Amino acid sequence: MFFQVCSAGIWGIDGFLISVEADIRDGLPGFILTGNLSQETREASERVRTALKNSGFSLPTKKVTINLAPADIRKDGTGYDLAIAASVLGACVLGDERDGQEDWKAEQKKFWDSSMAAGEVGLDGRVKPVRGVISLVLAARERGIVRCFLPKENVAEGELVEGMEIIPVEHLTQLWAMMKKPERRKEKVQKNAEDNGRKKTGAKEKDSEEYDVDFSELNGQPLLRRATEIAVAGRHNLLYIGSAGTGKTMAAKRIPTIMPPLGREESLEISKIYSICGMLPADMPLVRKRPFRSPHHTITASALAGGGSVPRPGEISLSTGGVLFLDELPEFSGKVIEILRQPLEEKRVTVSRVHGSCTFPAKFMLVAAMNPCPCGYYPDRNRCQCSPWQVRRYIGKISKPILDRIDITVEASPVAYHEFRKKEKNESSAQIRLRVMKTLEIQQKRGQFNGEMGAREVERYCILGEEEENYLQQIYQKMGLSARGCHKILKVARTIADLEGKERIEKIHLSEAVSYRSLEEKYWS
Repeated sequence: MFFQVCSAGIWGIDGFLISVEADIRDGLPGFILTGNLSQETREASERVRTALKNSGFSLPTKKVTINLAPADIRKDGTGYDLAIAASVLGACVLGDERDGQEDWKAEQKKFWDSSMAAGEVGLDGRVKPVRGVISLVLAARERGIVRCFLPKENVAEGELVEGMEIIPVEHLTQLWAMMKKPERRKEKVQKNAEDNGRKKTGAKEKDSEEYDVDFSELNGQPLLRRATEIAVAGRHNLLYIGSAGTGKTMAAKRIPTIMPPLGREESLEISKIYSICGMLPADMPLVRKRPFRSPHHTITASALAGGGSVPRPGEISLSTGGVLFLDELPEFSGKVIEILRQPLEEKRVTVSRVHGSCTFPAKFMLVAAMNPCPCGYYPDRNRCQCSPWQVRRYIGKISKPILDRIDITVEASPVAYHEFRKKEKNESSAQIRLRVMKTLEIQQKRGQFNGEMGAREVERYCILGEEEENYLQQIYQKMGLSARGCHKILKVARTIADLEGKERIEKIHLSEAVSYRSLEEKYWS
């Protein structure tokens, strides 16, 4: 007898549907799995067969063939186990030729044609959680599937996708009971809804972001605070440069606290990426805080951009919607730093493999920090013992193309004792966030953030008067700017004007924007 169950797999960060077809016929007894399978997927034949036996099912002594279609797509992972078990059980149920069962069998087939199953099966018959459930359920909804059978641990993730009926399965015996008696499915769905209702009643869901750090803890460094606010208000890339202990890392870690709260769609997109990487906490399936990723400088290129034989998102994609912080930037390998060129411009990462290519999102804000020399005290020659060659070699690890993609460069000066020990309370993250959100609202009316404007948008929104135009021309020639560098100044000036509520960019705005690029002359010329 033939029976078919829908399942889904992951490629990149998107799901795709797979048809799991089971056929039980007379012939030499066997359990055969076909369909362009990876090793772990092929091993499902032993997992499912053993799980069925240990769950009390007796497979017929016939030839059992399972095909995962289409065969031209490679299937990886263990998430097809539950669908394989369901297809085998369904073929056994429909193979019962008792009289009066034809209508019931037709109803069963119709039900499973609009259902999807995903989950790993243990040898004892328990159904175990899998990664990427949000992507799987989204792919099922797009293809007209109305319900999904998922492991109990993945139910909360699946329910994030609106308009889908999620049915939890803890053991193969539960799946069998629901297949033989459809009313059991309704009981299971109702019980799951009641359990979720009790959870929401018993524990208050955290809708707001809560952080353990605040900008009020950062003493001194008014220039650092100002540059950080401008960078966040326009989504500009930011580089801190200064000696050790001046507050660079401290400021960077507080950037998410002044960014606007995540919207539902943005939160779901980030949660989808974290689900694929297996990084979603069980008690909070929806990411509510903006990501702050700070990889170690020994990170590899593939770990940063994403990759692997089965492509997975890297740190760049994991920081989507938030901050990618690269501390001690010159300590990263040159290859890793240069990988950032394309994502910073195109806001996506494309990874190509033999089996195809996939695109990961890269909508992040780059924040980097570095010392001015190996010892960290240049240009203070009373403390810096580095030779000019050592300083040039250290600074030279950051190439001009990368600097051109960083809008704001700010110096972190040593903090005076009276600033470090002052008792007055600093401006809090909540106060800064109000100004940032007001500025972002202005940009949303234009359709995009200032830091992401292209040449056409710069011409349209960064209009200069005659005095400002002459000033920018002098700066362009004096500093030897590239066209990209000039546009960066205009975009930062636009953000400064937006912070002040000005419609036109004034000379004072341009002057401040230029000052955030002057460090290139000081350190790199």
